[in-house]
Amino acid sequence: MSLIHPRIPLGITLRRILSGASFVGCADIRVQHATHNSLDCSSQAMFAALRGREFDGHHFIRDAIQHGATSVLVEYPQSDVPVPQCVVRNTRQAFARICSALNGDPSRELSIVGVTGTNGKTTTTWLVRSILQTAGIQTGLLGTIEYNDGIRAEPSTLTTPDSMMLTEWLSSMVSHGTTHAAIEMSSHALDQCRCAGTLIDAAVMTNITHDHLDYHLDYDAYRASKLHIFESLKPGGVAVLNADDPGSISCLAHAPGQVITFGIHNSADVSATILQQSSRGTTFVLTAGVERIEVRTSMIGEHNVSNCLAAAAAMLHAGIALPDIAAGIEALTDVPGRLERIDCGQPFNIFVDYAHTDDALQRAIAAAKTLTAGRLFCVFGAGGDRDRSKRPLLGCAGASADVAVVTSDNPRSESPTQIIDEIVAGMPIAAQPHIEADRAEAIRWALSQAGPQDTVLVAGKGHESEQIIGSQRLHFDDREVIGRIVTAGLKGPHDIPATNLIGPHKNIGQIA
Repeated sequence: MSLIHPRIPLGITLRRILSGASFVGCADIRVQHATHNSLDCSSQAMFAALRGREFDGHHFIRDAIQHGATSVLVEYPQSDVPVPQCVVRNTRQAFARICSALNGDPSRELSIVGVTGTNGKTTTTWLVRSILQTAGIQTGLLGTIEYNDGIRAEPSTLTTPDSMMLTEWLSSMVSHGTTHAAIEMSSHALDQCRCAGTLIDAAVMTNITHDHLDYHLDYDAYRASKLHIFESLKPGGVAVLNADDPGSISCLAHAPGQVITFGIHNSADVSATILQQSSRGTTFVLTAGVERIEVRTSMIGEHNVSNCLAAAAAMLHAGIALPDIAAGIEALTDVPGRLERIDCGQPFNIFVDYAHTDDALQRAIAAAKTLTAGRLFCVFGAGGDRDRSKRPLLGCAGASADVAVVTSDNPRSESPTQIIDEIVAGMPIAAQPHIEADRAEAIRWALSQAGPQDTVLVAGKGHESEQIIGSQRLHFDDREVIGRIVTAGLKGPHDIPATNLIGPHKNIGQIA
């Protein structure tokens, strides 16, 4: 979707919603439709010239006018342009506000929890939705796995939709009677001002660790992008920060108003004491002030207890009672691809997890180890054309498994073997990883080696159903691959899509 069709039939005037804007060729501009795609302009449409890393929309202004644009949104005045111009400091920020205004500013009619952080965004938003739905409240969700307006759902394309799609989904929520929403706000989205037109009631910061440095260049810039979430807080909104995470709690000074902290190890407003962990779930005591309640969740791992606390803190601010929060946590049986248990009758544990940062991988391995009396096999890789600096860090984290199986993730245009070499470079010599570039074969090898009391953790892709090799998108779902291999008897023939576009890689380690 690239053209906003407004809930406000007569459109909006830009001078009213864009403070500080100047105008060329007019005193004001009335907008009925807006787009950032020069090919999608039509009569009465405004073209927004958005600046990106690879393309600058200002270079497509004349093309947009030829396709019907009757006004343009720009960052500097354009010469020889025969249509009115609105000049702003940041076209991305202004466009997000225009998109929201054209749809009647739907976020003002919703109670929204925005969640950012390196890890835990998806699980936290799913927990928020489960708590609200269990309390009888119709709730929407926008995130890595799906977009859901409370009635209909679609697979997501980005963790956070662009500002046009975001406002369309929020508008759809309002139209369908949805009153609450949980939204993942990625660092890319915050940096690109996709959420600038969206107001939220709670800003949750799960953690800030190492990721996306190919985009943000360094940790400080990455952290700074996360801080933009506070700009979306409504008056009276709350910042929810992780007392156990240095990156999250360091944002305390930047929070504009009320703050609620959560944590397991450090003093916090909302805390937990873990009582028991097993392959079937975790039991912990949830404490908020003088209130305490025992919670049994099917999720495993200390990091998931932390996610439960983040959701609980946001929901306490929303006025949900602690017993209802506990019931909502318990009602969420699993989140696709987040330490998702695969049970095909095999005599050992199998989990699939989305962990693709060193911190997330370390936490997933730690969680799996608490359930493993035997050996822990971890199958993982790293994405191509993405942050190369985290590859040796992933290797170091993966080496904490008893048997590390290094393979391909989404190599994209890079050499799979080169990516693997960069992962292995971060491993201690004693790790002796098993290396298999073909992901299906790597999974099959790990499953064939596992025995009773062992655990196989397949990490990196989680809920994803494709593998990107070169320019091809091949159907590949770790969960399906595991199911077919186990059903076929591990070592027998199996109906697995070939990924032999990836060449062989010599193993440097063998299982003891």
